[in-house]
Amino acid sequence: MDNGLVQLTFSKPGGDLVGIKYNGINNLLAIHNHENDRGYWDVVWRTPEKTGLSDRLQGTKFKIVKEDENQVEISFRKSWNVSYDGTSIPINVDKRYIILRGYSGFYKYAVFDRLDGWPAMGIGQIRAVYKLHPDKFTYMAISDDRQRIMPTKEDRLRGQRLDYPEAVILTHPENPQLKGEVDDKYQYSCDNKDNKIHGWISEDPPVGFWMITPSHEFRTDGPFKQELTSHTGPTVLSMFASGHYAGRELAMKFKDGEPWKKVFGPVSIYLNSVSSNEANTSHTLWKNAKEQMQEEVKKWPYNFTQSEDFPHAHQRGSVSGQLLVQDKYMNESLIWGNSAYVGLAAPGDKGSWQRESKGYQFWTQADRQGLFSIKNIRPGNYSLYASVSGFIGDYKYDNIITIQPGSNIKLDILVYKPPRNGPTLWEIGIPDRTAAEFYVPDPYPNLTNTLFNNNPKNKFRQYGLWDRYADLYPKEDLSYTIDFHDYRKDWFFAHVTRKTGDRSYKATTWQVIFELENGPNNGDYTLQIALAWASFSELQVRFNDKGCRPAHFTTGLIGKGKDNAIARHGIHGLYWFYSIKVPSYRLRQGNNTIYLTQSKAKGHFNGIMYDYIRLEGPSL
Repeated sequence: MDNGLVQLTFSKPGGDLVGIKYNGINNLLAIHNHENDRGYWDVVWRTPEKTGLSDRLQGTKFKIVKEDENQVEISFRKSWNVSYDGTSIPINVDKRYIILRGYSGFYKYAVFDRLDGWPAMGIGQIRAVYKLHPDKFTYMAISDDRQRIMPTKEDRLRGQRLDYPEAVILTHPENPQLKGEVDDKYQYSCDNKDNKIHGWISEDPPVGFWMITPSHEFRTDGPFKQELTSHTGPTVLSMFASGHYAGRELAMKFKDGEPWKKVFGPVSIYLNSVSSNEANTSHTLWKNAKEQMQEEVKKWPYNFTQSEDFPHAHQRGSVSGQLLVQDKYMNESLIWGNSAYVGLAAPGDKGSWQRESKGYQFWTQADRQGLFSIKNIRPGNYSLYASVSGFIGDYKYDNIITIQPGSNIKLDILVYKPPRNGPTLWEIGIPDRTAAEFYVPDPYPNLTNTLFNNNPKNKFRQYGLWDRYADLYPKEDLSYTIDFHDYRKDWFFAHVTRKTGDRSYKATTWQVIFELENGPNNGDYTLQIALAWASFSELQVRFNDKGCRPAHFTTGLIGKGKDNAIARHGIHGLYWFYSIKVPSYRLRQGNNTIYLTQSKAKGHFNGIMYDYIRLEGPSL
């Protein structure tokens, strides 16, 4: 495929992208790799009997879908039949590529299709991968504050592996300025809502290779799901589904005979270049790429795709309304749902969208007054959900919303009544689904990535912070006194185990100390606990009795899917919420202590992150 700006070469009928010619470079891809290891799709899947299976989705049939002076669209189709059972994923896949006149790049998407009667299976990951020419692409850009010269694949191979294979100390890098730094692909992850552009830059000649994702409707698990972007290789990813930061709970599970169809994409691969004589070429290429990303967002949904499974704008609908919050203990009047995230996803319970992986999701951010408009929604039945920063819990609209082509649904004013049983006596943190406001320690000097030095917003991305807890609290666990301590300085960002030996760890119990000057009132108190992350953990809560058995409250085992947000440098994972009844007889006049025990201690990645804690008095 060739439009005079970009020339693409594919394997046929497999559908791997083996060559990209642009701006005088014969191939932007990793020419020393095998042809099937340059630009490809792959899936990690499982059967009821086997796990960890991988399929590169090799096509068996090639077709030119459209070809004229303005556009070429081609198809590589993989078809499944029962004779493949157990050796190939039981899904039909149609991989599409589009090149347009005058566009410096190309588009790609894929249609996944399971037919009625096919065998049970599960999908853990779907992605598209581009491995770039390592001698050309040395500078990576994820965001304005996350871009740098990167180590090479060989630098990593020569390095010292840390607690898991993705994390490496660069002991003998080709670039001596990188010596001693930690490189880990998870340090470059990004929330779905922010993951619109990332890529790499070649210095000679100055060329940018950018992955642009104008919509995240086809990504799984909502706007706060974190995903990989680009990393050392040089590698560019387009992640469509995975268990990253949430574990096995997010895997797609298909029953025996269950049909399913979904379109992943389209996304744009954009290429740009500047003159070698221009100053600060990386900045110029990044700025231009961001401008192109905005143009792609404006063009969504694309009107040039040829698959009937991708509806164009006139075949979609919209929903608009206003979200207000009712919390009489904060304000007698209704409160605007300022900057709330409002979205449509598959019908389910409150908050179910963060574990929903088979369907489409459509999210927007409301304005200061809670006004929202969700556009370009595919036809179907949805529940409407919302999350409002500053308020605990999840909102769900009572009725199912049915979108038909051309529909424009205007909802009445929606009122969210967040969990609340009484007035606030004290609180720790900010209810925003993350632990970002808490104390993040300085990293070990010998385990840093200098990209995050002097970058407070991304300080949590440094390696090894989980072990800093034992340094700060070598014998006694964290103790926090209300009205004396400051959660920004005194509340460790993750409730982890304490390392006590080479391979031994100990459960930890945190204390929250507070005073009831006049003694407890009659009636029940409420402890509201929102968790931003949990990995194979159990939170036990006790009131004024550290040793009572059983605990006054326990979450039971949570994070069984091994949501590894702390090891993957995430400040949040799946959201968990608990409203705990506290009878007044468990409290006393004067000083009171709440004991928070994370009881699982099989390793240093067992733990939780708190989002927010609030003690409420009896209702007035």
